[in-house]
Amino acid sequence: MNEVKPNSGAKDWLEAELEDTLDEDYELEISEPALSLEIAKIYKKSHPPSIERMTYFRELLRLQSELIKLQSWVAYHKKKLVVIFEGRDSAGKGGVIKRITQRLNPRIARVVALPAPTEREKSQWYFQRYVPHLPAGGEIVLFDRSWYNRSGVERVMGFANADQVEEFFRDVPEFERMLVRSGITLVKYWFSITDEEQQMRFLMRIHDPMKQWKLSPMDLQSRVRWEQYTKAKEETFARTNIKEAPWFIVEGNDKKRARLNCIDHLLQQMPYEEVPHEEITLPERVFNPSYERQVLPRELYVPEKY
Repeated sequence: MNEVKPNSGAKDWLEAELEDTLDEDYELEISEPALSLEIAKIYKKSHPPSIERMTYFRELLRLQSELIKLQSWVAYHKKKLVVIFEGRDSAGKGGVIKRITQRLNPRIARVVALPAPTEREKSQWYFQRYVPHLPAGGEIVLFDRSWYNRSGVERVMGFANADQVEEFFRDVPEFERMLVRSGITLVKYWFSITDEEQQMRFLMRIHDPMKQWKLSPMDLQSRVRWEQYTKAKEETFARTNIKEAPWFIVEGNDKKRARLNCIDHLLQQMPYEEVPHEEITLPERVFNPSYERQVLPRELYVPEKY
């Protein structure tokens, strides 16, 4: 297993990367709730200080550099990696996925977030709509919710009946064993937050016009049906926590720590290492003295407003 440790040789690179990319990371951070004053007071009172901002960014960049090594290793050795993200609504799955993929090649690492099934898909074998999204050799697929919709939202909201849920529980362990036997590494994360924290995050979304789109009728129902979701989660763990693909629970009340802990843990699941790279050199530009560059019409250009 590859142990991820700070590398003194990377110190200069990290310093430069911090300077060059803090704007992008700050943009992600300040997109967190634009709270009303009262909500902000309540949030501050109920949340102890998190990781210091610069410490968080420094560690995030270090882990993201390791993710790039993992990506190169997966591509070089034609490995297949599937990571499942499940958990309560607003538990922070999307934030972790965003930080994992932020610096990766989308041709190698992609996110799958399927919409509600069509009428045709409802008539298919349950796992059929997920199979086309599984990775080929050299690919990483992150499922932002997965086939576990059946034992969660579909069960609680009445979209699947008791027989369908029972069939799912019978089938999913063997389905996942088949994936592992085919050469796929399957990692399953469940993001856990408290009842109080979910209520606070929903309130923040209600008061943040940039995040109100995240509140669906299903999300709001998850507040009403908190205990039903808890029972569904407990049975899901009891019946699908197999040795070939165990569940890992991420404590999500502190978003920053959840992101770092999850990424670090994911890296520990893969025996990745440095892979050979061809030396990259910039070729000389070819100049053609007989070529005369055309002057393009001004209306083709985006106006320089800023």
